[in-house]
Amino acid sequence: MENFTEIILGWYDACGRDLPWRRTRDPYAVWLSEIILQQTRIAQGTAYWERFMARFPDAASLAAASEDEVLRLWEGLGYYSRARNLHAAARQIADLGAFPDTFEGIRALKGIGDYTAAAIGSIAFGLPAAVVDGNVYRVLSRHYGIDTPVGTSAAAKQFRALAQSLLPPERPGDFNQGMMDFGALVCTPRNPACPTCPLRESCVARQSGRVESLPVKKAGPAVTERYFTLIYLRCGGHTAIRRRGSGDIWQGLWEPLLLEHGEGETPQLPAWTAAGTLRKLKGGVKHALTHRLLTADFYLFESGERPPLPGEFRWIEENELDAYGKPRLFELLLAELF
Repeated sequence: MENFTEIILGWYDACGRDLPWRRTRDPYAVWLSEIILQQTRIAQGTAYWERFMARFPDAASLAAASEDEVLRLWEGLGYYSRARNLHAAARQIADLGAFPDTFEGIRALKGIGDYTAAAIGSIAFGLPAAVVDGNVYRVLSRHYGIDTPVGTSAAAKQFRALAQSLLPPERPGDFNQGMMDFGALVCTPRNPACPTCPLRESCVARQSGRVESLPVKKAGPAVTERYFTLIYLRCGGHTAIRRRGSGDIWQGLWEPLLLEHGEGETPQLPAWTAAGTLRKLKGGVKHALTHRLLTADFYLFESGERPPLPGEFRWIEENELDAYGKPRLFELLLAELF
């Protein structure tokens, strides 16, 4: 009877997904795909990967770009710290003169943890490092009947050791990608394909009726709600925007006049809004972030004279907005205008 590793490799050879970054061993291309897909579905991330590869075909070209250019190309993916870390890591690679080819060297790049270092190292360089992500947790937990809550240090240690013990030294990258695909296509979170699963005969969860209850998840943080009013300022074909500071969501991105307030509250508008026309574009717009739910109202303010704004605001021509990295909520406002 085939063992677990042989079954995963055989399944991957027959059913693995044909993805553009799998047609190369270029570590830059592999790294770029891993960063984009950290919090993004493959269906969405593929187009971004292709755009980045076309605009920045190597680490040197990415390192030479401005942060605004990188953020603008990243726009719509969210989790913008990934883009800033990507940019910083590209500069590290450029300084090194080549992409690092050891686990420790890859792990030292900005924004890369154990999982990403293992994925890049095994796929691009054949390093014997197992990946452990949500898909791997799910497959191993169900197949071996492990009920240690994921998200705990005990689970991280246990699953990492198990995954490493199953890793074939001659095909570590294929096994890692096979595990990720198997969890995404067969051993899915809901309605897994148990009747046709090649591991069904040895799966402990299937035999014990625990497929739906494994893996056990550690309780996550509560979702917080925030309420905003966004006001687009228009004056003679120009608009005013400012760059968000550090320590909060959308760090380093550009926004219009934004007022935060409590649920159901009417924000205190600047006195100068009485000197122009203020029109509500849309109310109650919902936008979800990790552990946050944002609700926003959109307004348009038009005036013949530029209102007195704090010094951090920058007036630009409206047709220049595409040159600035913006949070998704600002994009939703612009969709109501143009």
